[in-house]
Amino acid sequence: MHSGVERPPIAEYGFLSDCRSAALVSRDGSVDWWCPERFDSPSVFGRILDPDAGHWVLRPAGERNGRRTERAYVGDTLVLRTVHQTDSGSVAVTEALASEPGARGHDLGSASPAVLLRTVEGLSGRVRMSTDFAPRPEYGLLTPHLHCQPNRVVAAAGPVSLTLRAGVPLTCERGRVHAEFDVSAGQVVGFDLAYAPSFGGPPAAELDPVAAIAETVQAWQVLQDSHPYDGRYPDLVRRSSVILQGLTYRPSGAVVAAATTSLPEQLGGDRNYDYRFGWLRDFSYTLHALWVAACTEDTSRHFAWAVRSAGRLGPEPAPIMYGVGGERDLSEHVLDYLGGYADSRPVRAGNDAWRQRQMDVPGEVLEAAYLLRDRLGQFDEELRETLVDLADQTVDIWHRPDAGMWEVRDEERHYTSSKVGCWVALDRAVRLAPWLGDRADPRRWAAARDEIHRTVLEQSWNERVGAFTVAFESDELNASVLMMPLVDFLPADDPRMWATIKAIERELATDGVVRRSATEPAGFVWCSFWLVSCLVLAGDIQRATELFERTNAKANDLGIFAEQYDLVTGEHLGNTPQALSHIGQILSAARLTDPTLRF
Repeated sequence: MHSGVERPPIAEYGFLSDCRSAALVSRDGSVDWWCPERFDSPSVFGRILDPDAGHWVLRPAGERNGRRTERAYVGDTLVLRTVHQTDSGSVAVTEALASEPGARGHDLGSASPAVLLRTVEGLSGRVRMSTDFAPRPEYGLLTPHLHCQPNRVVAAAGPVSLTLRAGVPLTCERGRVHAEFDVSAGQVVGFDLAYAPSFGGPPAAELDPVAAIAETVQAWQVLQDSHPYDGRYPDLVRRSSVILQGLTYRPSGAVVAAATTSLPEQLGGDRNYDYRFGWLRDFSYTLHALWVAACTEDTSRHFAWAVRSAGRLGPEPAPIMYGVGGERDLSEHVLDYLGGYADSRPVRAGNDAWRQRQMDVPGEVLEAAYLLRDRLGQFDEELRETLVDLADQTVDIWHRPDAGMWEVRDEERHYTSSKVGCWVALDRAVRLAPWLGDRADPRRWAAARDEIHRTVLEQSWNERVGAFTVAFESDELNASVLMMPLVDFLPADDPRMWATIKAIERELATDGVVRRSATEPAGFVWCSFWLVSCLVLAGDIQRATELFERTNAKANDLGIFAEQYDLVTGEHLGNTPQALSHIGQILSAARLTDPTLRF
């Protein structure tokens, strides 16, 4: 495949979800990413990773010169409405991944029909519209056979069958479908695109796109109306909670780290990873964020996914991540025929981080269980066994080096954040002991917890640097140590902790965005919100508020954050939407609302 085609910036993409799969649509009306079976399945539209990997364009015909475009989500939903103003008139394109008919609230996504809906509504004048449909299943490997009728096309290749149904005549030509049509004020033209496996059941029955979009709006709105949040920045918190719901694989309760694979951390670089899986760290922080946003109805389902995915734990460290269906083996392979976003190679499917040892993970799970203990009610046997296994395992292995929370793929080290995570695991296990049954050993856990605390204070503090550093016996500042006050390891106003916070703000923060380390060129959005929370806990509410608002200004026009932010160009970098970025926004907004809040 080739490169050299103009690419939209990552921030130009809107996010659609049916709580099973995700699509990305550009401001100019091109669906450049859709994995219809589930979040981590192969794409049928993959142009975001290569110009020839499939797309579906729907927009005003002709050049963009003189055209003005505005877009917004419909209420508290992931239904996107884009208004195009042209010299001859204006139209609104509304698009969504369909909810199951009749689904409401937390039923959304349980049996979604895998249908992409798009409508064009004439608002004024008369606008010439154009659509170009070029599916390329299996991440662009396959060009489908087209079975054409005037208003219906079946595109079939390999394991995928796509049925496009349109309110206008369609023309087929060499693996593509075209149409141009006029839309006048008051006229509505609808399209629906239904996925089905080639050798499975038929696609969803034909939907009325207008009615199906209205159903989907109502399903999302009912979900959000049941979660009142009355703190500061309510619009931001609601938007981020909708995005987190959209990153949830509803059948299992898994939350994917992002909707995409291989969008680069640095343009032209090779740190391009697949984030369409459930990390236990992200799972824990997502539960924190949804607790703040009053979205706790699915707590038991989220925990059931984590516990069932893990199975019985042995002496080796707990796996850090799973597939959305609980799969353990997420072995990585390179899609070497794809050019990559902005020529950033390799493009990867799967993620070999599943093999890594990251010892903060048990602490994330035990912290979430402690926070939500009342919501979980009586712990069942599987949950008790898993939490006790995690605590016992932490006692046995905390002294080992690991890969750290940033998943470094080189030599293991004694990372400060990993040791603090081990302390969290044992501290929360001690507090949870009354819920954990006869195998609970709070005395043993407390002794190891206290030893970890002493060790971190002795070996992570660097007198020359005047701060806690990334690892034992290191001189390197790293934003990961900002977690220390957030988990109550040390108060933010402890002299050494406060010195560390100031050093990170001075050396790693630029215009509201914090880099993970001095060697990284881009800011990491999650760390930026960590710094906000640390400033709140230290009592500097004014500076925390200023930083929060500067960081929020880096979101795109739809309120979406990717993983990182280029401090020179202002471009979004990394996979998008990034769950941790939105989690950080919610948690720091909550702390700004109530600085005494602990979670």
